[in-house]
Amino acid sequence: MDVTHTPVLTERVVELLTPAMQGPGAIVVDTTVGLGGHSLALLEAFPRARLIGLDRDPRALAYSRHRLADLGTRVDLVHTVYDQLPDALSGLGVPEVNGILFDLGVSSMQLDMDERGFAYSRDAPLDMRMDQERGPTAADVLNTYDVDSLTRILRNYGEERFARRIAQAVVSARQTAPFTTSARLVDLIRDAIPAAARRTGGNPAKRTFQALRIEVNTELDVLERALPAAFDALAVGGRLVVLSYHSLEDRLVKRALGPRAVPAVPPDMPVIPDDARPTLRWLTRGAEPASDQEIERNARAGSVRLRAAERVAAEPGRAKNPTGGVR
Repeated sequence: MDVTHTPVLTERVVELLTPAMQGPGAIVVDTTVGLGGHSLALLEAFPRARLIGLDRDPRALAYSRHRLADLGTRVDLVHTVYDQLPDALSGLGVPEVNGILFDLGVSSMQLDMDERGFAYSRDAPLDMRMDQERGPTAADVLNTYDVDSLTRILRNYGEERFARRIAQAVVSARQTAPFTTSARLVDLIRDAIPAAARRTGGNPAKRTFQALRIEVNTELDVLERALPAAFDALAVGGRLVVLSYHSLEDRLVKRALGPRAVPAVPPDMPVIPDDARPTLRWLTRGAEPASDQEIERNARAGSVRLRAAERVAAEPGRAKNPTGGVR
C-alpha cells in the first residue's frame, strides 16, 4: 500500500497524555488508529505502555498491523467503530485505561485513495464508506433520499446555505441517470448555487461531500455515543484528547463532556457533596488550533481543533485507581 501520512499535533498529543502514562501497566487507546502515525509516536514516547488501536477501516488496520508489528505484545488492534470501545476493552480483559485519543474525520489514506471517493478534487466512485465491507454508499444516499432528506443532511452536516437547491437538483438529475462518480456531482453543485457564492469559500462541493461522508458513516451519532463511553473507561488521573476538524465535531465534544466539569448541584448551594463534585477537568482553554509552523509542515492541520480533559474523580459508587495504573 503506497501511502504517506503525517499525523496532526503529535507533540501536543504526547505532551497532554504524558502525566497519565507514567504508571506501570499504563494503557493508551487510539480510537482511530488509521495508518498508525499517532500510535507509533505514543508507543515511542511511553516505552512501558500498552496500546489498543481501534479502526473501522480494515485496510487501515492491515497497514497499521504491519507498521507496528515489531512492537509485538504491546499492541492490540481491533476492527470496530469507536463507540464500541467498552466492548473492545471487555474483550481484551481491560477494565479501564489511562489515555484515550480521538483523531476524528477522514484519514489520510482514505482521502488519498481515489477509489474511496472522499475527495471532491478527483473523479472517483461515490463510496465514502470508512468500512467498505458494510453499509450504504454516498451514491446510495444520492440516488434514494428524497428532497427533504437530502436537504436535511446537507444543512445539518454540511452547514450548506443552498441545501434545498442542491437537493432538488440531485433528485431531478438522477431521473436521467443515477449518480455513480464524484465529477458529475461536483459539476451539479457548481451549477446549482448562485454565481456569487461560487467565488468565495473554496470549492463549493466541500460542504456537500462533508455532509454525505457524515451521513454514510453516521459519524456524529457515533461520536455522541463514544465520548461519554470513553470518559467512563478512564481511570482517575486518566486523560482524553480529541482532535476535531469541523465545528460540528468540536461543538459535540464540548456538549458531551462539558457537564462533567461542573458540580451536579444548583449554583447557589454553599457546600458541594462529594458525590456531586465534577469528574472532569479541562486541560485546554477552549479549542486549541494548530500553530502556523504545524500548518506549514502539514496542511491538513489547518482546520484542526484540540480539546483535552482529565478524569479527576470516579462516578459515585464506582472506585477508580488514583495512581494511574489499571487494576
